[in-house]
Amino acid sequence: MVRRKARNASLDFMPHLAEYSALFAAAFLSATIFPFQSEAVLFGMLLADRHAWWMLILIASIGNILGSVVNWFLGRFFTRFEGRRWFPVKREQMAKAEGWYHRYGRWTLLLSWMPVIGDPLTIVAGVLREPLPIFILLVALAKTGRYLAVGALSLGWI
Repeated sequence: MVRRKARNASLDFMPHLAEYSALFAAAFLSATIFPFQSEAVLFGMLLADRHAWWMLILIASIGNILGSVVNWFLGRFFTRFEGRRWFPVKREQMAKAEGWYHRYGRWTLLLSWMPVIGDPLTIVAGVLREPLPIFILLVALAKTGRYLAVGALSLGWI
């Protein structure tokens, strides 16, 4: 009987695949240049108490980290068009952003969880060719920490 319960518990993921996918999509989109609030989706799902809290935080974190990786790649690709007349950023602005990033360094990526400034930080990291493994590590710490805080708040741990 115990073995059967363990097997059924492992299959519990499938009936909720649409809900987990929606959370993943919300987290992914909120990390890109599209305005979206994944924290509200996560908070609501945690309050509903229908899913394991750690699974929700894991899915939201992975989606958000991957969205930031897309931003990093956009930043890498972005510079190819720098000399064009229609390019939205002037060379002086780019130099200023580069100077700011070099001044404060890669540790600014720990602020990638913040609204408004987080997404541009991940794009600038790509433009300035921050090594991808370091980028992923710092962004993962920031994004997962934010979702853990949301989880702790919704579960009444803090």
